[in-house]
Amino acid sequence: MEIIFFGSIFQVTSTGMNHLMRANGKPKLAMVTMFVGAGTNIILDPIFIFGFKMGMAGAALATIISQAISMTWIVANFLIKSNPHRIKLKYMIPRSAIVSKIAALGLPSFSLQTANSLLNVILNKSLLVYGGDVGVAVMGVVNSVQTLLLMPLTGLNQGVQPIVSFNFGAKKYDRIISAERQAIIVATIIVTTGWMLTRLFPAQIVAMFNREPEVLALGKYAIKTWFWSLPVVGLQILGANFFQATGRPLKAMTLTLTRQVLLLIPAIIVFSKFWGLHGLLYAAPFADGLSALITGTAFFFGIQAMIRGDQIKSSYTGNAKQYSTLK
Repeated sequence: MEIIFFGSIFQVTSTGMNHLMRANGKPKLAMVTMFVGAGTNIILDPIFIFGFKMGMAGAALATIISQAISMTWIVANFLIKSNPHRIKLKYMIPRSAIVSKIAALGLPSFSLQTANSLLNVILNKSLLVYGGDVGVAVMGVVNSVQTLLLMPLTGLNQGVQPIVSFNFGAKKYDRIISAERQAIIVATIIVTTGWMLTRLFPAQIVAMFNREPEVLALGKYAIKTWFWSLPVVGLQILGANFFQATGRPLKAMTLTLTRQVLLLIPAIIVFSKFWGLHGLLYAAPFADGLSALITGTAFFFGIQAMIRGDQIKSSYTGNAKQYSTLK
C-alpha cells in the first residue's frame, strides 16, 4: 500500500490526461497509452515478484513503474508542437469558475467510487454473518465476473460522453439521439450476452476463479441470482451518463447513486434480515431492475425536453427578444 500510494501521482496524471487525449480527438492513441502501461506491468510483474523475489511489494513496484511510463508517454504527447492543445504554463493557473465546473461534473464519478467502497464494506460484513468465509470468497468471484462483464460498458460510456458533450454544445441534438441510441443498443447486446453466459455456464465461470467444492456449489447459485437483471444495466449506466455529458451533474449523480446507495445497500440490509444469504443475493437484481426503470424514465423525459427546447427555439429564431422572454 505504501508503494502504491507513492505512485498515485503517476496514476492520477496518466488517467486524467488519457481522458483529455480522447476528448482531443485521439481515441486510438489514448488506447495505445493504456496498453503501454498495462503491457509494461505484465512484463515487470514476474521480474519483480519471482526474479527479485519481492512478492507483493514487487507487484506494487511494477505497477507504479508502469504508471510512470504511461504518464511520461501521455505528457510528452501534450508537449509536442504538432498537438493543437499543448500544455502551456499560462493555461495552468487555476480559475475558480473553471475548477468549480470541473469538480461539479466530476462529482458523479467520484460519488460512484465512494458508494462502491461503502457498498463493499456493508456487503462483506453481511456476507460474513450469513455466508461465512465461503460467502465472502463467492462474492469475490461474483465481483470479478461483474468487472469483466461491465468493463465494455465503461468503454462505451467514455466513448460516447465527448460525442454527446460536443454535439450538445453545437446544438446538434439529432446526433446526440443517434449516438445514445446506438450506445444503448450495443450496451444491451453486451450485457444480454453476459447474462446468457451466466445462465448457461455458471459452474465453468466460477471454476475459472476458484475450484473448491463449497465455493463452486454456492457460486453457481450466486452467479445466476446476482446477475438476474443484467440485461437492463446498460440502460441504467448510459442513461445516467447522458445527464453528466450534457452538464447536469446533480441529476447525473442522483441517478448514478440510485443503484448502490438508494436501492442496493438498503436492500442488502433488509433482504438479508428476512431471507438470509438468499435475500442478500436477490438484492442486486432488485436494485438493477428498479434503478434501470427510474433512470430510463428520467432519460426519456430528458431527451424529450431537449427536443422540445430545440423546437421552441427554432420557432422563435426570427424574434430573439420574444425567445429570450419565453425562455
